[in-house]
Amino acid sequence: MAALNQTSLQPASFLLLGMAGLEDLHTWLSIPFCLMYVVALLGNFILLFVIATERSLHEPMYLFLAMLAVADLVLSSSTVPKALSIFWSLSKEMSFHACLTQMFFTHLSFIAESTILLAMAFDRYAAICNPLRYATVFTHVMIAKIGLAAIARSFCVMFPTIFLLQRLPYCGHSTMPHTYCEHMGIAQLACADISINIWYGFATTLLSPGVDIVLIGVSYVLILRAVFRLSSKDAQHKAVGTCSSHACVILLFYTPAFFSFFTHRFGHNVPHHVHILLANVYVLLPPALNPIVYTMKNKLIREKVSQAL
Repeated sequence: MAALNQTSLQPASFLLLGMAGLEDLHTWLSIPFCLMYVVALLGNFILLFVIATERSLHEPMYLFLAMLAVADLVLSSSTVPKALSIFWSLSKEMSFHACLTQMFFTHLSFIAESTILLAMAFDRYAAICNPLRYATVFTHVMIAKIGLAAIARSFCVMFPTIFLLQRLPYCGHSTMPHTYCEHMGIAQLACADISINIWYGFATTLLSPGVDIVLIGVSYVLILRAVFRLSSKDAQHKAVGTCSSHACVILLFYTPAFFSFFTHRFGHNVPHHVHILLANVYVLLPPALNPIVYTMKNKLIREKVSQAL
């Protein structure tokens, strides 16, 4: 009976309001959203096609880049189409279970991308600091294991949140001032204690992307120390150039994501539309810019993409 009563308190659907407070600008906001989503789709699909068809790109660094492109496609495609539907007033409703599914894949792809960025940092560390062992460590089998580990890790982190949200009563609260469903956005609609959700979200953020960014930082300190010990200025410039694109991607990915996360918990004075906008930035901007950054910074990719086009 308790289970039935709790189920009855779950809304059949959520009403997503989009950028609350900026409803009059929804049509204008849809233009950059749509353009950046098209760029993300084209850029990542072209990158995947070039890496898949060019045997010279079947190296660890480029295989990690292909994984990153897949994660970017899932991250942007999980959220942007629904945001555009809201902006264009096509559909603002989303069923409860569809909302949980969107939340699951959005956060899963984010954690997977964070894991891949960490693997790419270790890849650059091994290539620059220990080049003699690089080929024996980063084999194709190892790359496949890292890819599977990224998926398994993301799944294990996110799967419990489905049950943490399903157990909550919502008492008819079904209006969400957001463009997509996220864990704390859903939990805050509940009419019960959400301390477990808050602490679980806080712990998993610190122990997954939080740990990742610390380890990435450590790897780059070691890389820079090794680079500036090189006697050749050309070798130094080449090593720095190889890592600079990865550093740009890391900043684009983590900065708005962590701002959005901490705003949920501590930024009560941050305007809601600013929070929602930044929550959309980290699911849209990196997928759109990652292919451009890597293509511009990597001569081999740039040549192969030019040939493919």
